[in-house]
Amino acid sequence: MTAAVETGPWQLDPARSTVAFAHRTMWGLVTVKGTFGAVAGEGEVLPDGTARGSVTLEAASLDTGNAKRDQHLRGADFFDAERHPTLVLAVDEAVVGQDGTAAVTGRLTVRGESSPQSVTASIAGAGTDEVVLAAEFTVDRARFGMGWNQLGMIRGLATVTSTLAFVRTPA
Repeated sequence: MTAAVETGPWQLDPARSTVAFAHRTMWGLVTVKGTFGAVAGEGEVLPDGTARGSVTLEAASLDTGNAKRDQHLRGADFFDAERHPTLVLAVDEAVVGQDGTAAVTGRLTVRGESSPQSVTASIAGAGTDEVVLAAEFTVDRARFGMGWNQLGMIRGLATVTSTLAFVRTPA
């Protein structure tokens, strides 16, 4: 069982948080990996122990280590960062289980398209003034209008991996 997390407002610590993705391309032969450099978020732990909040990524902060690929991914074929500058996971409810996990339900919005998203997060650390959540889940990019698939090169789901550190803020 994990330590009880204090009720009230919490703020994401972007310096200690990461959001990364991996997606198989080239007919499954190559895995493209990337991170989002600009991550923000906030949350609130309610008196009943559940939580709600949001995590926001800046689409233009995407970095795969290849400038030409990053430009394409930020463009209209994929994230369309100019017209849709953020990706948002709005958490409607997070419920902590006895096993050290949190069942998270909410809506993921990418390219202006919203879709329900459920995630099981592990509580990697919890205390009076901080909580760290770790999660890995898959996303079907077609749900968000990212259907570009030249010559059938891109198939399957993208895997998102995150470590999110929240610090308690004064009420």
